[in-house]
Amino acid sequence: MNAPDEFTALKSRQMAAWASGDYAVIGTTLQIVGEQLAEACDLQYDERVLDVAAGNGNATLAAARRGCDVTSTDYVSSLLERGAERARAVRLDVKFQVADVEALPFGDASFDAVLSTFGVMFAPDHARAAAEMARVCRPGGRIGLANWTPDSLIGRMFKVLGGYIPPPAGVQPPSQWGVESHLRTIFGERAAAIEVAPRLFNFRYRSAAHFIEVFRTWYGPIHKAFAALPADKAEALERDLTELLNTLNRSGAASLVVPSEYLEIVVTRR
Repeated sequence: MNAPDEFTALKSRQMAAWASGDYAVIGTTLQIVGEQLAEACDLQYDERVLDVAAGNGNATLAAARRGCDVTSTDYVSSLLERGAERARAVRLDVKFQVADVEALPFGDASFDAVLSTFGVMFAPDHARAAAEMARVCRPGGRIGLANWTPDSLIGRMFKVLGGYIPPPAGVQPPSQWGVESHLRTIFGERAAAIEVAPRLFNFRYRSAAHFIEVFRTWYGPIHKAFAALPADKAEALERDLTELLNTLNRSGAASLVVPSEYLEIVVTRR
């Protein structure tokens, strides 16, 4: 099987994973990241903005609130439906379209800004996804990203998960999108400038047990992992995640507050 075939098969599995559970339950808690990214990109009224791997639309809504002409895309239609529900609830006019970030159905230089919050980082072919975002962004436009780092809670959680369900061979981990040198490699000469700022998002739950309950119910990759493991392995995974969360908890026994590092990135298109 050649690399493109491997990526196609992997994306099919990813789509099934993200369509399971209901990511919107967790995604809406991350809204502040989309708002901060919109400000970092200095979005202007009436600018054309594309949100790729948009999930339930955090960056989408942030851009629409700033008066932008927004197109929200993801390859999982059920996630876009959640974004559309949110947009209707707050009376924002947004276009929603099923699309794969690795093969965007838009012309060159179609958008003033291209955004993604914790979405494009899960595309299997990093270089191709970066190239597509750059292609549809006009010269002088901005590509704004929020990506978990390898040392973030999410990055470390996927490392734990990999001990039970090994990641696909030959595929770069999503957390590489949270490494500045990797970003400079995949965007290459398409970038006139790349500004990177480390940020923290605080996950707030009642306890480690509450966090795991929510994630194994609603967060697609964790939901699928627990469903695939035999009972003894699922119990071991729960113990390992509990240890990770309690180690990172800065709130003590009363609650769970876990800071998770991500990179806020603004790429200026050459």
